[in-house]
Amino acid sequence: MRRRVLDPRVAVLRRFAAAGLALLIGSAGAFAQSGTPAPQDQSGKPPANAADANKDNQRKADEFVEASQAINGPAGNPECVWLGRRVVRLMWRDDLDTAFRHLDLYDRFGCPGGHVQATFRCLTRFGGQIDPKVAETLDSRIHVCWINPGAQPQAAAASPPPATAGNAAPAPAASPSPAPSASPAPPAK
Repeated sequence: MRRRVLDPRVAVLRRFAAAGLALLIGSAGAFAQSGTPAPQDQSGKPPANAADANKDNQRKADEFVEASQAINGPAGNPECVWLGRRVVRLMWRDDLDTAFRHLDLYDRFGCPGGHVQATFRCLTRFGGQIDPKVAETLDSRIHVCWINPGAQPQAAAASPPPATAGNAAPAPAASPSPAPSASPAPPAK
């Protein structure tokens, strides 16, 4: 039998070849995924989105400050405000499993569970005024109820008449019907 003796140079060369092959295969996958970058939109939308994001972040920070000033105790803490309003929103949207998981976290932070209950009770009073298609109405009502759980919805009669578009004439206000009289009045002469 003939025995092959490996030359040390061949062994080293094989190892480098194996490492090079692995590197080549790995980099080919990375190049295939990266592709060419998408061209930047030159219409100026990214700065507008950044400005909207900054306004939204500022509004949220202002709401947390308002809550901490208006509410004494742990219900005014930012983590309690954020988690509590989230729990109420999830309960309103009938996602009770997720709401209860958030409520466990809310309790773990030492936040008062009674405030969530009072806020949800307040929100149910505003039920007819919440537009399900506009997220801001729900969020604003939750915020109002979180700050003041005893808030009452305004009467429908106190709301201003709807604005009309263009040259359309506004709809006439419905006048109350006159009360029927007991006997007809004699004609005036």
